[in-house]
Amino acid sequence: MDWDNPPAFVAQGIEYARQGWDIAQTWALSPAAWSQFAILVAAFLLAWLITRRLRPALARVLTPPEDQVHILARARRFLLLFLPLLLPLLAYVLTGIGENVTRSVFGSGAVIAFGQRLFLFLAVRALVRDIISDPFLKLLGRYVLIPVAALYVLNLLGPVTERLESTIVPLGNMSFDLLWLIKAVVAGAIAFWLGRWSNEQSATYIQSQEEMRPATRQLAAKAAEIAIFGAAFLVLMNFLGIPLTSLAVLGGAIGVGLGFGLQKIASNYISGLILLLEGQATVGDYVELDNGEAGTIVKTTARAMFLETFDGRWIVVPNEDFITTRVVNYSDQGSANRYEAPFSVSYDTDINLVPGIIEEAVSKLDFILQEPDGPDCELRAFGDSGVEFAVEFWVNGIDDGKNRFTPQVLFAIWNALKAHDIEIPFPQQVVHHKGLGTATPPGA
Repeated sequence: MDWDNPPAFVAQGIEYARQGWDIAQTWALSPAAWSQFAILVAAFLLAWLITRRLRPALARVLTPPEDQVHILARARRFLLLFLPLLLPLLAYVLTGIGENVTRSVFGSGAVIAFGQRLFLFLAVRALVRDIISDPFLKLLGRYVLIPVAALYVLNLLGPVTERLESTIVPLGNMSFDLLWLIKAVVAGAIAFWLGRWSNEQSATYIQSQEEMRPATRQLAAKAAEIAIFGAAFLVLMNFLGIPLTSLAVLGGAIGVGLGFGLQKIASNYISGLILLLEGQATVGDYVELDNGEAGTIVKTTARAMFLETFDGRWIVVPNEDFITTRVVNYSDQGSANRYEAPFSVSYDTDINLVPGIIEEAVSKLDFILQEPDGPDCELRAFGDSGVEFAVEFWVNGIDDGKNRFTPQVLFAIWNALKAHDIEIPFPQQVVHHKGLGTATPPGA
């Protein structure tokens, strides 16, 4: 590298280093500077003593009982998080008082002003390191807030800002400076985070309103999501100075895309809104599709619904299919459903006794409902091996995959038949041998 004619950024760095060296020499030889150093030390020690006595008292006042969860208790716990800022902020305030004194006595206060900015940097660092817990905000503080505070301490924030503002980046017919780009990225990230956080809070509040129908809650949550992110987008455009009229061309292009290539997506989105408005299917419903697949709706999106089958598989069903095809919705959340359990008895049984025995045994199960109807045992057919019956019963919920309620009913039927010495037949065949004139059962 040619040190007689270095690159511009190297020359600028050397110039800043020379200025810093000159300032350090001036402070080292100036009585006023040493007085300001003494005031800085005194301000820090005084802030440390006050913090040592004040922080335990504040912690006791701000710490609510563990069983309190009301809004005042949450506010106290929130304020408790900011106790690590007490020392640097107290030092910052006391240093500001000392700066006024030194400027009135010596007519200058550059050293103490530097110390004051340093205490502010320590407060920012404590905020990012000890208080912020959200991963995104911590990342933003580490790579944006702390560097900005460091530049402010070194009094370089103005020159760096001017340099970024003067660096123009061309992009086709458009151009923008680096400072605008950094602001756009940071503001967009913050707007998206605030929108996501607000959406989560509103969705949690809406879903907690149990007096509302599930479909109404889903619709309200979707409407709140659209409103929140729409408002965030408008605020971001206004902050960046982008007029909304400039988005007209983009809106036209999106409209053309919807008309040609995104018809299915638009159809699914509109179908999702119709489903929410009409309440035909919502989260928690057990539905059976036209192709025979069935499952519980566990998630809804603008494009599709997610069904979970009894064996744990997830089925993604486009919203349009719920509008244009046959879908059987067995229930809303908590509604009653009727099922049946088939069985058979031997031909030697007095079948007139079977319905009473089975209905009494099934009625004793705690999940069997008596309304709208109690267990009903019916004669279905005279089968090849035995007399076929089925007991119908109502339960509160879904017997998904016939694995939840039906097995317990079958156990009750088995035990009841065994208790009354009623035989449950198994498949049998009778083989006739021509010419012998006798019938020999298998295994004889």
